[in-house]
Formats: sequence, structure tokens, C-alpha cells
Amino acid sequence: MNLEVIINAIRNNRFRITDHAMVPFKKCPVCGGEMIEKEVEKLLRGGKNTAVVKVRAEVCQHCGERLYSKESIRRFEKIRDKLARQDVSDFQPLGQSFRVKN
Repeated sequence: MNLEVIINAIRNNRFRITDHAMVPFKKCPVCGGEMIEKEVEKLLRGGKNTAVVKVRAEVCQHCGERLYSKESIRRFEKIRDKLARQDVSDFQPLGQSFRVKN
């Protein structure tokens, strides 16, 4: 998800975020497609570490754009900070990651 898209959409009053949850949208701010709320997996990176988080989001049925609640975005920031500091003691290991050379 592109943070600039969210910021521009807020500035242009195309959607708004409350303190606790997103106000559901019928149309995607990127392509105008239909939005539905569902559980998604978000990949977060901090330093050399990566985490996968399951979270509710509004998802465009046409282009796949995701809109997250303010609460979810705050949670992402905390997780990224922990990953960067390598404070992963309360995270569950999920296999290994590899870089594929071209």
C-alpha cells in the first residue's frame, strides 16, 4: 500500500480515518473499484527483519489497493520499530527468508 495515496486521499476528502476504525468506502480512491472489508496479511520490514501480520483492511476488488485503520497503522509502526531494534522475543518464528540472485 502506498502511503502517498492515503495522504492524498485524506487531503482531497476522498476518505477519512477515525480514531478507532476506518469509515468504510464503497469506491476505491485509486481506481474507483468496489471496496470490501476482509482479513489480509501485511508484510512488515524493519532493519534486516521481516514480520507477517494478519489485520482487517478495506480492499479494492478491482486493483487490490488496501486501506488500513489508524489503529492498524500505529500497530505497523510499533512492529517495524521492534524489528529494527531486533526486539523480536514476543514474535513467533516463521521459517527462513532468502534472497534470490538474478
